[in-house]
Amino acid sequence: MGILTWFAATFRQYPEIAIFLVLGLGYYFGKFTFKGIGLGSVTATLLAGVLIGQIGISISQPLKATAFLLFLFAVGYGVGPQFVRGVAKDGLPQALFAVVQCLLCLAIPVVIIKIAHYDLGYAAGLYSGSQTISAAMGLSTDAINRLGLATDQAKSLLDSMPVAYAVTYMFGTVGSAIVIALLGPMLLRFDIAAACKEYEEKQGGKKELGGPGTAWHRWEMRAFRVQPGGRVVGLRAAEAEALVPDARIFVQRVRHNGMIQDATADTVLHEGDVLAVAGARDVIVKLIGEGAKEVDDPELLSVPVEGVDAYVSNKAVDGKTLVELAQLPEARGVFLRKITRGATATSIPILPNTHIERGDIVTLVGRTQDTSAAAKLLGVADRPTDVADVAFIGAGITVGALIGALVFKVHGVPLTLSTAGGALIAGLVLGWFRSIRPKFGRIPTPTVWFMNSVGLNIFIAIVGISAGPGFVNGLRTQGISLFLWGALATTVPLVLGMFIGKYIFRFHNALLLGILSGARTTTASLGLVCDIGKSQVPALGYTVTYAVGNTLLTIWGMVLIILMS
Repeated sequence: MGILTWFAATFRQYPEIAIFLVLGLGYYFGKFTFKGIGLGSVTATLLAGVLIGQIGISISQPLKATAFLLFLFAVGYGVGPQFVRGVAKDGLPQALFAVVQCLLCLAIPVVIIKIAHYDLGYAAGLYSGSQTISAAMGLSTDAINRLGLATDQAKSLLDSMPVAYAVTYMFGTVGSAIVIALLGPMLLRFDIAAACKEYEEKQGGKKELGGPGTAWHRWEMRAFRVQPGGRVVGLRAAEAEALVPDARIFVQRVRHNGMIQDATADTVLHEGDVLAVAGARDVIVKLIGEGAKEVDDPELLSVPVEGVDAYVSNKAVDGKTLVELAQLPEARGVFLRKITRGATATSIPILPNTHIERGDIVTLVGRTQDTSAAAKLLGVADRPTDVADVAFIGAGITVGALIGALVFKVHGVPLTLSTAGGALIAGLVLGWFRSIRPKFGRIPTPTVWFMNSVGLNIFIAIVGISAGPGFVNGLRTQGISLFLWGALATTVPLVLGMFIGKYIFRFHNALLLGILSGARTTTASLGLVCDIGKSQVPALGYTVTYAVGNTLLTIWGMVLIILMS
């Protein structure tokens, strides 16, 4: 008992130690999953905070607010390009659907809360947990603090919030995946795997040999000698490459009369030359290897190559398909390994008709000079760096929070974004602006992750520690009914949403469940949908709706309190 007493006393005296302990426990236990579904770091951190908080620890509130502002700015920064694009361009139907879905995700819980007669604290927790939008608790907390309630009354409401969140979040995560990925195809009567296959074929993803849909994948380089009377003798490299239709094959180097030179599109090929040819392995082996003599020439094949990420910011390539981009001179010699889109770093399938959007990060592979030219065409090379533009982060949060702190009265009713809402909006605007002017404001992906994940979990840890003493009693008195009401609040908006998406918006079956997952910001369901569909196609509908949904569902945390109060 002596050691336990010492730990408790130390944590009370140095609450920062308790926060790090809660973070460590939360991230450790949050990583365990069963068939891809688990507590996640947020819920595990909350429960760890509640457990440690039983000893009674007081934590300074400014720390909680600071961490939350970092988190919200990072969220806005990450989804900004897709949010603005979704509202402004061809993602408009998906963005409108996300707005409708978010309204359902607010309206159904409000009705349930009124029927169940929950107070503001339980209302905010039930909404956040059932819709799995942890960030909304921060805005709800801010809104409750602005109501001018007595200190004890406000504390009671804030302490009940994590109780309702923890009880409803589990079904909010697991249940949403089950409803969308398993129940959805049954209710709508379609086979997700067949729908994805049909969509891929429609988009040109079923070529038997080569093509942008396959040759932009795994590739290699081999050396072949030009035979006497060969059909490439006297041709330029580009003309020789064109002899293999529907495939990306490039002559990258030539050994001519014993001398090695880099090949361009205009390099003339002669009898006896040894060519370093790059392309998809199956194309090289089946098409070129059968009619050419392969040569072992390590010196010729020692080509300086790199894999580099390119940040798409050029308006001229925005919305173009891979087929269109493949025809451009700057694309010669470059292969596409990966397309990453949105704050959740969603992997977009590489198909001939896949569209590239500003804000995407594409991974290019090829000779250094070729990848540099292609990166310049797309936008800027996003080479690895550990340095973040902290001046940009500080200025953005400051300006956003100052604007959010302004209060306007309309017919005597005070209206404000709050500092948290202001930071979120600032992140959206500046994230979008960087996507079109990427010369400043760089925040490396690991830094965005840290601000996003750790910032939120510090906030959640403090919420759990502060609410710990009242959690057990609330769970005992409200547990079963709260869980059932939460399950209803999770299920009804999703079922309504899938029917609206299919019969009103008429989304393709292959995209529908990904679109719905994004609007509800549930990554677990997207993973399950892609797994069942054996395809990444559903992810094409995830990014725009996620950007809109993540923004609106977070803001609803404040709107809910305004409506209920």
